[in-house]
Amino acid sequence: MRFVDECEVEVIAGNGGNGCIAFRREKFVPFGGPAGGDGGRGGDVVFVADPGLGTLYDQYYVNVVRADHGGHGGGKDCYGKSGSTKEVRLPLGTVVVERDSGQVLGELKYPGEKFVVAKGGRGGRGNKHFATPVDRAPRKAEPGDEGEHRMLRLELKSMADVGLLGFPNVGKSTLISTISRAHPKVADYPFTTLEPHLGVVSIGDAKAGDSRNFVVADIPGLVPGASEGHGLGLRFLRHVERTKLLLHMITVTQEPDRDPLEDYRALRKELSAYDERLAAHPEIVVLSKADLPEVREAYPALREKFAELEIDLRMVSAATHEALDELIAAVAKEVFAEAKS
Repeated sequence: MRFVDECEVEVIAGNGGNGCIAFRREKFVPFGGPAGGDGGRGGDVVFVADPGLGTLYDQYYVNVVRADHGGHGGGKDCYGKSGSTKEVRLPLGTVVVERDSGQVLGELKYPGEKFVVAKGGRGGRGNKHFATPVDRAPRKAEPGDEGEHRMLRLELKSMADVGLLGFPNVGKSTLISTISRAHPKVADYPFTTLEPHLGVVSIGDAKAGDSRNFVVADIPGLVPGASEGHGLGLRFLRHVERTKLLLHMITVTQEPDRDPLEDYRALRKELSAYDERLAAHPEIVVLSKADLPEVREAYPALREKFAELEIDLRMVSAATHEALDELIAAVAKEVFAEAKS
């Protein structure tokens, strides 16, 4: 299935039914009085958070969502039927934005959470509500109100504890597939990852009841200018906003114009340009591909350079599992410490 994390949708709530003008027509009741019923209320459009969904793919191809109209009132005090609510299931982490104003209307953060995005119109009152001592046979009723009509933009932000960041082809997908049950595509070329992959990492002993989990998001690779929309641009940065910890991955490449320290600085620059609050997230910096000789040779000098920035640079290998347990323990410590605070 194609991954879609942004789309537009038109939502139209149901109109309320019209009130009725009617009078009692019964034998031996010459002046029965007004008996027009009220119109039914129009149906709402409701968004529901579904943890089983991970993309806006379905909604991308459904551009218009309509709820049912309310029924019109009838004679003999019969009320119109209310329009049924139209529920739309969306993945956790969906942000609902009004397209024209840019106003955020709400977010779906919890399984089963419901959010009314368009309210149905109120039904009109029948003529029985307008009877007075002066006018006992009113020929007046109200029309139903129109339902709300909105143009919305839906944005999906991954619900993860840890954001796995780095330039393309630094080994993020390999790492997440090793430490979790996620199975992202892995290959030796840039932009293998074109969508966020979520992996659940378990620590502790489940049988002893001492197991805890945290979610890691393998985010599409960063390139300079991402905060301005270059490369995968804002699609990349949006998915790290809700994370508690940033796990920066760097490595030694054969490209002459690439340097691990400069890669890290470029990544930090993009985070700050996008949102200073995002750049202030706790972080762990990792030098990947420790199984390669050139990486092991470069590590001591790189560790000293990062120490000058007050950063403890770690070195791991997803291929040989070197230092992975220590890394997972350090990540878990930060995630659960953040959760307690």
